[in-house]
Amino acid sequence: MPRPADQPITPIPVLTDEVRAAAIPPPNYHPVHDNDVQHYVLFNRLEGFDTDDGTGMAWEGQAWVGTDLNKLWLRSEGERVGGHTEGADLEVLYGRAFARWWDVVAGVRHDFKPGASQDFVAIGVQGLAPYKFEVEATAYLGQSGQTAARLEAEYETLLTNRLILQPLVEVSFYGKNDERRGIGSGLSTAEAGLRLRYEFTRQFAPYIGVVHERAFGRTADFRRAADEGVNDTRFVAGIRIWF
Repeated sequence: MPRPADQPITPIPVLTDEVRAAAIPPPNYHPVHDNDVQHYVLFNRLEGFDTDDGTGMAWEGQAWVGTDLNKLWLRSEGERVGGHTEGADLEVLYGRAFARWWDVVAGVRHDFKPGASQDFVAIGVQGLAPYKFEVEATAYLGQSGQTAARLEAEYETLLTNRLILQPLVEVSFYGKNDERRGIGSGLSTAEAGLRLRYEFTRQFAPYIGVVHERAFGRTADFRRAADEGVNDTRFVAGIRIWF
């Protein structure tokens, strides 16, 4: 009997579930670890310098523990000159990711110096802006109705695989005068720094740099009244470490 024209020469077996499973094995997806608890500690600036009042040191660091979505943050910065603390603060914040590179944070800030200690409620955002600028913007509400805001931005330029240039700008604002602490309303202080580091490893990098700090408005007036400088430029040397 002749073969019909629409039939193949070799019969095709019936396609069963067993045949499909043998031909196309199920995909082996890698597990997602976004709920794993991790931690990170960074001292972005741990440096020394010389001033007319003696040897000084400054620090700025942060640490977090948590998941990709939820983290507990610690942030601190401060400065000591001639064995005396000129300024120091510590922030304890809860952070939650709301975009791929951004967290919203809220918590408390404690100022140890200048003047008597005081506390603030804090809320802000931090993350990676376009063109890879790392940004922190935080607003504060403190005791006696004092308000404040701090904006920090930094950028890293790779000169080589190990040599990295890091400009940084930090600006502080306050809502009202606080003469006891030498703080004026409005734009209070601005600091710009340029640091060049060499990464022996990714976790350890010594650096040198130059920092310029300036007071504005009533803050500058309070400094003049206390016979203190309004501008300060200094050379710094330090290390940047993380683990």
